[in-house]
Amino acid sequence: MSDRTMTRQVLLFISVLSLSSVHGQVSYSIPEEMAKGSLVGNIAQDLGLDIKRLKSGKARIYTGDSAEYIELNKERGVLLIKERIDREALCGQTTPCALHFQLILVDPMEFYSINVEVTDVNDNAPLFKKREMKFRISESAVTGAKFVLERAMDLDVGINGLQSYSLKPTDNFILKLQNQPDGGKTVEMVLQKPLDREKQDQLSLILTAIDGGDPQLSGTVQIQITVLDANDNAPVFTQAIYKATLRENSAKGTVVVSVSASDNDQGSYGKVTYSISNSLDDVSELFEMNGDNGEVRLIGNIDYEKARQYQIHVQASDAGGLTESCKILVEVLDTNDNIPAINVMSKSSAIPENIKLGTVVTMINIQDPDFGENGKVQCSINENIPFAMKSTSNNFFTVVTDSDLDRERDSEYNISVTCSDEGVPSLSSSVTLTLQLSDVNDNAPVFERSSYEAYIIENNTPGLSIFTVKARDADWNQNARVSYILEDSSVNGVPVSSYVSVSADSGVIHAVRSFDYEQIKDFQFRVKAQDGGSPPLSSNVTVKIMIQDQNDNAPQVLYPVQTSSSLVAEMVPRSADVGYLVTKVVAVDVDSGQNAWLSYKLQKATDRALFEVGLQNGEIRTIRQVNDKDAVKQRLTVVVEDNGQPSRSATVNVNVAVADSFPEVLSEFTDFTHDKEYNDNLTLYLVLALAVVSFLFITCLVVIISVKIYRWRQSRILYHSNLPVIPYYPPRYADTLGTGTLQHVYNYEVCRTTDSRKSDCQFTRPCSQNVLIMDPSSTGTMQRMQSEQNILDEPDSPIEQKPPNADWRFTQGQRPGPSGAGGPPEMAMGTGPWPNPPTEAEQLQALMAAANEVSEATATLGPGTMGLSTRYSPQFTLQHVPDYRQNVYIPGSTATLTSNPQQQQQQQQQMLMQQQMAAQHQALQAQPSEAAAQPEPPKAAQTPASKKKSTKKEKK
Repeated sequence: MSDRTMTRQVLLFISVLSLSSVHGQVSYSIPEEMAKGSLVGNIAQDLGLDIKRLKSGKARIYTGDSAEYIELNKERGVLLIKERIDREALCGQTTPCALHFQLILVDPMEFYSINVEVTDVNDNAPLFKKREMKFRISESAVTGAKFVLERAMDLDVGINGLQSYSLKPTDNFILKLQNQPDGGKTVEMVLQKPLDREKQDQLSLILTAIDGGDPQLSGTVQIQITVLDANDNAPVFTQAIYKATLRENSAKGTVVVSVSASDNDQGSYGKVTYSISNSLDDVSELFEMNGDNGEVRLIGNIDYEKARQYQIHVQASDAGGLTESCKILVEVLDTNDNIPAINVMSKSSAIPENIKLGTVVTMINIQDPDFGENGKVQCSINENIPFAMKSTSNNFFTVVTDSDLDRERDSEYNISVTCSDEGVPSLSSSVTLTLQLSDVNDNAPVFERSSYEAYIIENNTPGLSIFTVKARDADWNQNARVSYILEDSSVNGVPVSSYVSVSADSGVIHAVRSFDYEQIKDFQFRVKAQDGGSPPLSSNVTVKIMIQDQNDNAPQVLYPVQTSSSLVAEMVPRSADVGYLVTKVVAVDVDSGQNAWLSYKLQKATDRALFEVGLQNGEIRTIRQVNDKDAVKQRLTVVVEDNGQPSRSATVNVNVAVADSFPEVLSEFTDFTHDKEYNDNLTLYLVLALAVVSFLFITCLVVIISVKIYRWRQSRILYHSNLPVIPYYPPRYADTLGTGTLQHVYNYEVCRTTDSRKSDCQFTRPCSQNVLIMDPSSTGTMQRMQSEQNILDEPDSPIEQKPPNADWRFTQGQRPGPSGAGGPPEMAMGTGPWPNPPTEAEQLQALMAAANEVSEATATLGPGTMGLSTRYSPQFTLQHVPDYRQNVYIPGSTATLTSNPQQQQQQQQQMLMQQQMAAQHQALQAQPSEAAAQPEPPKAAQTPASKKKSTKKEKK
């Protein structure tokens, strides 16, 4: 085939369709028989597409069920010949012959229709089916007799098809071409010169068929003619063309049509036989002719989709060899026998849940080879899904998103596509497409509760799992992977991470430390749940940890105070009635709830029949009348027990002195200090005690010698004076400055020397009401205090109270023990009238009485007792507790003994001088008449003690 013949002409046109998914149509024209890999056309340029778009869109050729003759080169953007194209095998005699396919692109989905017309090339020569044709012609055949010759078949079309015939030799016969109504030509051999059997009974002719191609191709067949005896009449058909209709899928044996021909000859020359002369097509395989009666029957399966019309050539022959021909046109009627074929051109197996509305997810091509209404197809999808079916062009449909998608609601859709034709009855087909929704991180983790509360018992083990927070994420896979994070915060100024920790994977909250309910009772923090999406989403929740109390603290006794340096004794007069309140044990428990409910029990007692303890309030009372037979020294052991499980307890020893006066019980309690328990380091304590006692002995020896010298000098001064000098102090004097000084308190102090075993001098200090304090560290010196009721109610008592330190104060509600009966209200408040000043005789009498009491006290104590200082007070309250460190007095003076012996001695001398001067001045000014006239009481500022208190008030 020459280059000029192979030159192809490409016809390109692009038409933009109104439908959104079909972007254009391209047509090309190529000759058949092109070599593999030959260029068809530059599809990228013709469609205006970028080569990158072909690659990213995964461009491909879609041909449906047809064979692929054209391939796409995405690198160059061109269409190439994939397989050799034989137009005759592809289309036969149909013109024009074209290939129809589509170019498919994805992301987004697009497709283009491409038509490639295959033009004919003169590659087939005319061909006769038989190698020779035989005729028997009577010699009587007249000039002009016609003999139909078998036509040649040229598979090419157009100019390359069969164009002409030639017959050689032409001595007796010439060729004549007869046009047919269908556009075909009948080849006839016409007798132009009568035959003469006697001259030549056999004739041999060559029939040549020539096409119009360049170069021309031809085919030949040999015609053998036998000259017969005369038969001057040929058969004649009643019609030249017969027409019949036949419905496809008709049963075999169906009579299509009957033809009839007549011959006027008689005998064997008049008998007509029929036959089908088609030799180049499949008519002989589908139809058969009854040679005797001319009936045509169906013997095969006809399909409207394969052929819509058949031409049957029938020949009638008599015995004399004369023939006649006719043609039968069989039209095939369509039957709705084909269901629509659904071809999925392209589909998405998974799409994101946030895809835009109207996005194409599937492209479908429908093919129904039926004709007319039988081939019209409508498609639909199942309802109640967020997708819709749209028709883009004839037999092309797309499935698009119609509403918002949510993977958490439906993660998969089964789209059922049903296509039905409009035939009667209608035929349909369906296909199910499965579409997955890929997850998008559009859901934040959600905790199971809006807030959490958890309980943990104190004293837990560090690392203990408290409880678990749980959050769920409706997303999938990584987007639903929840991590737990402890948000930064502080609890009482301490980072919360030092209290608890959160497991990032499981949400288990662990205790980092051991909790103490007494330090912290609850705290809260926030936990964040964060998913693994990009960007991550999170939510917060508040967690409150409630610490539960555990009975890990024993009760603590606040009163009476138990120390190793002193013993406390409560005074109970022998005149006490039943139910007399001795004291009250005060205890607390730092635990909570029932762990802090305290009960008091009497464990041991010197006389159980005398005292009882209140179970709830800890009050120690007498349960019978106190009599003279009861021992002076009573020791009670009280157990304070909480209500925890198991319970904890504490014990306290209460020493009770049953006596009406202090000297009566002094000897009984001197041995209390020897009852203490010593620890294992007894040797160390003995060494320390020896050192302390030696130091105190030397100190007291110096003080005693100084006091003796001072008293000796003082006695000489008093001896040489005319009148005794006794400082005057109003009875029931009270300091009303609000410094916490006990009201109406008078001190009676005695200083005694000790024996060789207890060589020390001790000055007593005021203590609590009815309390006897034994201080072992001070060599057994006993101290006693009484409340505001003055047992020694002498108005001439030369004792003055030093104002106490205001640092130690209690409220009335904190009073640990019972209070005695107070005096009259005017006396308690310091509002009563001042008494008359004493006369000189009364002052001397009071001085002698004081000396006698000192002698009696000395005789009572004996040589083995320490110095004793007794203080009487009408009433005791915790609001007026004196400072034990400062209220130490020197007998016979208003000076306070400080911790420095030299400073104490100086203060004593100064205060003594002031008292002597004031007493002498009062004695000189006093008159007997004035003493009898009951003058008004002097102002407090006139006495040295009053001056001293005024000075302190101004300082405060």
